[in-house]
Amino acid sequence: MNKVVANAQAAIQGIQDNMTLMLGGFGLCGIPENCIAALVEMGVTGLTCISNNAGVDDFGLGLLLQQKQIKKMISSYVGENDEFERQMLSGELEVDLIPQGSLAERCRAGGAGIPAFFTPAGFGTEVAEGKEVRMFNGKPHILEHALTADFAIVKAWKGDHYGNLIYKGTARNFNPLMAMAGKITIAEVEELVEPGELDPNYIHTPGVFIQRIFQGSTYEKRIEQRTVRPRS
Repeated sequence: MNKVVANAQAAIQGIQDNMTLMLGGFGLCGIPENCIAALVEMGVTGLTCISNNAGVDDFGLGLLLQQKQIKKMISSYVGENDEFERQMLSGELEVDLIPQGSLAERCRAGGAGIPAFFTPAGFGTEVAEGKEVRMFNGKPHILEHALTADFAIVKAWKGDHYGNLIYKGTARNFNPLMAMAGKITIAEVEELVEPGELDPNYIHTPGVFIQRIFQGSTYEKRIEQRTVRPRS
């Protein structure tokens, strides 16, 4: 089945106000830049976004925050975004902060059809408030529920017309987990190839999880904190 669509604007068709989105990436590495820009242009609002972090003020999910398009963030690390901090402290933005490993496993569980699991991460902290606690091997664990989304949006290095994906290096991060957990999953790729061109031994996300795919363009691939050593 050919799952190719023309561009980001075509890929995000059907995303509506107040939906829940998963967006792959870690910091600014492996984020779906083209789809985020298209969502800003679309003007959709009231979004609940599940992402490891919220980008920076002028890039990534920070662009959606600037336009007040996100009502809730479910994430792990958000320390690089001043606008995020301002909206959270002012009560404009609802935030659910989750330990990074728990966030990854909740996404993976959602894609695997596992409704919930117990983990020791977060016990004894605000993370555990209101959650069931059980003892396993003499150690307290809290119950965490799986995460799913109306749409998952991921970024890959290479993909074929069937939606099979290969990620490059650390840009893999949350992308494979989130690709499994969306009711509809969109993949934007740097290189779109014909079926059969990808070595099946190196495919990270099978096409069965992908509903739409397109070749992106003009990737900036920004670095959050660029640190250089002075020349001698």
